[in-house]
Amino acid sequence: MEQPTVITIQTSIEAPVAKVWEKWNTPADIIQWNAASDDWHTTKAENDLRPGGTLLSRMEAKDGSMGFDFGAVYDQVITNELIEYTLGDGRKVKIVFETEGDITHVTESFEAESQNSVELQQYGWQAILNNFKKHVEAGL
Repeated sequence: MEQPTVITIQTSIEAPVAKVWEKWNTPADIIQWNAASDDWHTTKAENDLRPGGTLLSRMEAKDGSMGFDFGAVYDQVITNELIEYTLGDGRKVKIVFETEGDITHVTESFEAESQNSVELQQYGWQAILNNFKKHVEAGL
């Protein structure tokens, strides 16, 4: 079996890790930052943050033309440090939170899917991560 392509994205946020963790995992916050572009939004988010728990978000185009559910099951959770989950299609995602003074580095690695180019997937996931950074820093 062929090894999946793993894409890694990263950002550094000017906020303590506890605040970054809270904003990453709170459904009310997820709805505010979880979009790759201004013409998309997340209409629903549910998060049961524990091994075996589930993450579910509903992403939709603002014009109503399309939408999809993003679902996963948590494999490992270490508060303020690590989240690993498996997506509904079996792909793995790993998010690492690292503290350096007042900065929190968030590094997200995910197995690429085969329908879109690696570049497009990297761009989309990085855009969401950039929105997350803006959301956290605006709320301080």
